[in-house]
Amino acid sequence: MWGTPLVILLVGGGLYFLLYSRFIPYRYFFHSINILRGKYDDPDDPGDISHFEALASALAATVGLGNISGVAVAIAIGGPGAVFWMWVSAFVGMATKFFTNTLALMYRGYDTDGNIQGGTMYMIVEGLGKKWKPLAVLFAVAGLFGPLPIFQANQVTQIVRDFVLVPNGFTDPNNHFTSDLISGLVILGIVSIVIFGGIKRVGKVASKMVPAMVVIYVGCVLVILGIHIDVLGHYLILIVTDAFTGQYFNGDAAFGGVLGSLIVHGTKRAAFSNEAGIGTATLAHGAAKTKEPVREGLVAMMGPFIDTIIVCTMTAMAILVTDVWKTGDDNGISLTASAFQEALGPFGAYLLIFSVLIFGFSSLFTYSYYSTKCLGFLIGADKQKYFNYFYAAAIVFGSVATINAVLNFTDGMFALMAIPTMTAALILSPKVMDAARDYFSRMREQGLL
Repeated sequence: MWGTPLVILLVGGGLYFLLYSRFIPYRYFFHSINILRGKYDDPDDPGDISHFEALASALAATVGLGNISGVAVAIAIGGPGAVFWMWVSAFVGMATKFFTNTLALMYRGYDTDGNIQGGTMYMIVEGLGKKWKPLAVLFAVAGLFGPLPIFQANQVTQIVRDFVLVPNGFTDPNNHFTSDLISGLVILGIVSIVIFGGIKRVGKVASKMVPAMVVIYVGCVLVILGIHIDVLGHYLILIVTDAFTGQYFNGDAAFGGVLGSLIVHGTKRAAFSNEAGIGTATLAHGAAKTKEPVREGLVAMMGPFIDTIIVCTMTAMAILVTDVWKTGDDNGISLTASAFQEALGPFGAYLLIFSVLIFGFSSLFTYSYYSTKCLGFLIGADKQKYFNYFYAAAIVFGSVATINAVLNFTDGMFALMAIPTMTAALILSPKVMDAARDYFSRMREQGLL
């Protein structure tokens, strides 16, 4: 499903948003920061969580293992050039996030319990009309399964097994089903405490975890880059040059040869990382407490910047400067752990384990909200709570499944989610520009810009 048409839809659509908006997401970046700080918050506005909690919840899903494992997989298969196409995808993805999440607030609907809700499926029904409901249903069905916790559970289990259990003789490296199952059950117990509390509890937990995990992880990588400062410039140049030659591409050449496949691969991994155009973030940002949709769009567009431009780049540089990417290991989490271990010694692997646990659990918390919200749209809000039991079972399944099976399934569901999200956003984009012109005009009149 991740062929040329979908890449054109995501990257081409993002480029259209970027040019059509005349670079609004970037011109008002500092205004976005003031919104995020709560300068314009009104506790009486409709919604469930603050701007900061909405961004933290969305980032809890995106600044997760996609930034550690996903980037490592991108480099292992695509080579350094894949990072460049991740940057391009993130840059245009900021504009995509602005449009899709402004619309998520403009066209909020009500669930069967009468509670106000946002998200791509409500955007489609409320913004395009009932005749478009099949497209909303497609998103909601894919949204049930795309955010399942199988990738996060798989990678958390893997790093605990490979760097704690096996080295210390707690499990057989050739027969680790039992230890993986036990790890899955432990993960299940921790996650259940949070996910059964709904978006308000998820938002509170995420707002505490996300800033801490970004600071700790980025701090560790900066130390690694400092140790290898002599080759940093070389690899920054290699990222750009390899993006157009595909010299280190190890995947199957298709969709325009090696270069075309490299672009597809980088875009796919970036989409898994920052989810721009996929639509999952609309579910978190759609719960923001505000009457100004443009404000939430400006907050949402900071997601790809933090997620891909900052955190993913940190992971990529750590893997490249330590040369572990040349080992041929295509298991994401193990490759990143090797980079930490090479630069920081045995203690480095434990620092990564700590980061992975925080990243993994933060994603698990938010993804549960996404899936239950989609189920509520499909069969009623009174039944959505039951999905958490299926979600919990998926944690155990992900813990014992293979990484390839997990990635293929998740990528396929994300592709299905992107189609209705981008289609609706492109059709409704004039509505966003009308709202943006009105909003910024009022802000200037009030002396707030």
